[in-house]
Order: sequence, then C-alpha cells, then structure tokens
Amino acid sequence: MSSPLHNATVGMFLQILPSVGRLIDKAEAHCRENGLPPEALTDARLAPDMWNFGKQIQYCVLSSAGAIQALRDGRTGPDTSTPPTDFAPLREAVSGAIAALKAVEPGEVDEAADRDVVFDFSVGRMEYRGEDFLLSFSLPNFFFHATTAYAVLRHHGVAVGKRDFLGAVRVKR
Repeated sequence: MSSPLHNATVGMFLQILPSVGRLIDKAEAHCRENGLPPEALTDARLAPDMWNFGKQIQYCVLSSAGAIQALRDGRTGPDTSTPPTDFAPLREAVSGAIAALKAVEPGEVDEAADRDVVFDFSVGRMEYRGEDFLLSFSLPNFFFHATTAYAVLRHHGVAVGKRDFLGAVRVKR
C-alpha cells in the first residue's frame, strides 16, 4: 500500500542516500588519485564555522534513518560524536541507514504521524507531532546536509555534478 508520508520522507531518503554513498566513493577515489590522506576531504568544509564533510554525512544518517528511529522512540537529539576521519565508517553508516529505511513499512510511518517526538539539545527542546517532525525538521535537515556534503566535495575539486546528487528519480514508466 502506498503512503504519501512514507513516499515524501522514506522515499526521498532512499532516493538521495545512495547518492551520498557514491559521494563518499568519489571522495575516496579523489584522495587516492591525488595522493591525499582521507582527512583532506573528511575534514574539509566550506567555511571555518561549518561542519566538515564527515559530520555532514553523519547528519544525513541522523536526519533520515535516525528520524524514523525517533518516531519509534519518541525522542532524539543531536549527534555530538566526533566524525570519522576515514571513508569506510562513513560508508558503513550510510549503508546501514539505507538498509534500515528499506525495512520501514509505509503503515509504520502513517501510524506515527500523530505521535509526539521530542528533540532534546543542550539549551532546550523542540516538541513535534511525528508528521511535522519529519516534514518540517528532518527532511529539510537531510537535504541541507546532503547538499552541503556534495558542495564540500565540489568546492575541493572532486568531479561531481548534479546527477551525482539526484539519485534515481521516479519517472513515469
């Protein structure tokens, strides 16, 4: 059974996350081809006060599979861990998120639409209905971090283009 909320969230996460995984592959290949250590890109950023590529990837995972887990748990918060400096753990995190999202049943997302979700952080908390958490917080954050990860690589000379970001668009067959 099709679910508009599932399609708009899990469907979008599953369109873009494989592309995020391929961005990691391209970053690793770029480092290898140019004799650079992984940190040259895992620690790369667009501006000094922005998170690095590794943290952007962590937040793609948190904002997608982590958002679905937050629906189940009723709460979530920021990821304060230090991002990996190598590509393998980033790739594993994205692969794990994809697997977790593929296992989500559309009905589960619909059932959680009215469930309370709390985002706790150091100076406060934000309270949401499940649907609003997904559509007004998680989805925009997911796209922000996926786009920023792409932009970091592009800015640092990795050969990526729009097709590397979009993933498998759902065209009429």
